[in-house]
Amino acid sequence: MSAQSPEQRFQNFLRDFKVENKEKYRQRLSQMATSNTRAVTIGFEDLINYDEKFARELNANPDEYLDYCNRAIWAQMKMEDPEYAESAKGFIARFRGLPERSSLREVGSQNLGRFLSVDGIVVRASQVKPYLTKAVFECRRCKATVQVEQKGLFMKGPSTCPRPGCKSKYLDFKEKESTYINSQEIRLQERPEDLPPGQLPRSMDVRQLEDLADVARPGDRVTITGIVRAEQEYIGRKGRLRTFNLYMDANHVEVSGKEVETVELTAEEREKILELSKDPWIHRKLIMSIAPSIYGYDDMKEAILYLLFGGVPKKLPDGITIRGDINILFVGDPGTAKSQLLQYVSRVAPRGLYTSGRGSTAAGLTAAVVREKSGGMVLEAGALVLADRGVCSIDEIDKMKPDDRVAIHEAMEQQTISIAKGGIVATLNARDSILAAANPALGRYDPYRNINENINLPVTILSRFDLIFVMRDVPEPELDSRMSEHILTLHRLRSVAEAPPLPPDLLRKYISYAKKIETTLTDEAAAELKDFYLKMRSSSGSSAESPIAITPRQLEALVRLCEARSKAYLREKVTVEDARAIIRLMTVSLQDVGIDTSTGKIDIDVIMTGRPKSLVDRMKEVLDLIADMEKESGAVSESKLYEVLQEKRGMSEEQSKMLVGRLIRDGVIYSPEDGKIKRTAGSSG
Repeated sequence: MSAQSPEQRFQNFLRDFKVENKEKYRQRLSQMATSNTRAVTIGFEDLINYDEKFARELNANPDEYLDYCNRAIWAQMKMEDPEYAESAKGFIARFRGLPERSSLREVGSQNLGRFLSVDGIVVRASQVKPYLTKAVFECRRCKATVQVEQKGLFMKGPSTCPRPGCKSKYLDFKEKESTYINSQEIRLQERPEDLPPGQLPRSMDVRQLEDLADVARPGDRVTITGIVRAEQEYIGRKGRLRTFNLYMDANHVEVSGKEVETVELTAEEREKILELSKDPWIHRKLIMSIAPSIYGYDDMKEAILYLLFGGVPKKLPDGITIRGDINILFVGDPGTAKSQLLQYVSRVAPRGLYTSGRGSTAAGLTAAVVREKSGGMVLEAGALVLADRGVCSIDEIDKMKPDDRVAIHEAMEQQTISIAKGGIVATLNARDSILAAANPALGRYDPYRNINENINLPVTILSRFDLIFVMRDVPEPELDSRMSEHILTLHRLRSVAEAPPLPPDLLRKYISYAKKIETTLTDEAAAELKDFYLKMRSSSGSSAESPIAITPRQLEALVRLCEARSKAYLREKVTVEDARAIIRLMTVSLQDVGIDTSTGKIDIDVIMTGRPKSLVDRMKEVLDLIADMEKESGAVSESKLYEVLQEKRGMSEEQSKMLVGRLIRDGVIYSPEDGKIKRTAGSSG
């Protein structure tokens, strides 16, 4: 075998390599004409098994040996399909699955010119540009043409006309006659799980040519096999430096985290998942498998489970889309394991990202427009775009600057990110579930105050969450005893006292499998949801004074959650049992946050407008009284107003002062002088 040329040895591999008595690569070559492709993907382990010496030589001298491989494919193709071989004029060997994968941190000068596989996340992708492979020049004097094969980063041309007798130095580049291929540059960054403590993530530019252009998008987790090269740095006119920047010429790009559906499952794993779904206790086991080291919080863990499964997105005939992703907010006292739950979810979700509110800007969450080396502008994806089709965990959402917080409004309901800056106008997908956590404004959650008084979040964001849970730290002897035992056991044994029913890896695969199921609402389940909705609406009463308990937005959330629960059982139909369980969960959430603390009734206006209806009605009463008193005496005396409110409306002075203070804060009334009140021009109209 060694006496043969490298080209012949690779041709033998293509012709003779068999898997289960099938000629693997001959079959691939025969299918190339029908799929109209020029690239052949070859498993590196197959080459090692067939000719280990050739594999080693390819690894050490990829430029030289890839040429041999490309010529061998063309020679073999001439025998398999001569017509297609002539029309294609060249083929490309793409190798995947190198035995060793390097981290970006390990790539250095020792790897220059060598074949390498690296893992990372795509954080930036330039636009696809034509890349010159063969330049055609024409002499101005004698009109002779010359073709120059292009290698390296810069275009090269002849210094003089090559025609005998003509030594003209003036040659024109002919764009139309030259040959080009597609080219794209991406920025590859270290994966968060590969990052050593206290280090910033390293990144490297990767050049992708021909069919590899536009394969990977920002946010994708990829394994790139290619050749490491160096590009010299230079400072304008001062000249070139002795330092070089490393970059990579990609030979093969394998996208591992493009969609949740791409999580590969073996036949045995699929069988195990289907077997698990038949277990009558599977729902309980799934909840117990979520953050097993965190004690209690069953309702919150159940909600997280549904968030991971997600509902079914719908595209209506008129083009409107209804999101299927579920958004959940935890509001809790310090030390209630909110951050731990969020970090756990970002790890277990097939595509998860964790970010904290204080350290996040609008550009960091959505997308930033940055300047390229060439001077053009390019989009760099933010957290919500990188977590597309996954889960974005936002901790300390109440600590974000109000200007930055506005950025997530669109992502939560429309599931897109619109950008218009630096000459770039684009709409990016952000089809992710948002799991957020916030601390109460007063340190601890005050059950006698409404949600909007407890948390520094605008109602525009609060109303976009499907479920909101309050995690309160209330002393209870029995619960405290069990929790302290659990925590001390964790510290003593340094492991979970009991192993979870589903290990994280199996849970991730179960979620990936379940997400593909398109569940539909049955008539019985729809009737159950309708009854609940109508009952809640009728409890609001027909009179204008009654609070509104539920709105259509909550009804949509109920449907999404029901679909997610049926996915937990791998069912294609939503049952009445699903509907009842979700109604219970929604009621728990509404009782936590949708309660008007003064009346004790469920009032959705607390979340939707930030004020319960009872407060709005009382404020209206005060404003109407001020209007009546203004007609008699102009500016109204505060003390007189409080007297009248006590006599006619039965309000205490403290309550009256609170309502007047709110109206002043809202800009509806003002104080022209001490002890006097007047309505503003806008409210008196």
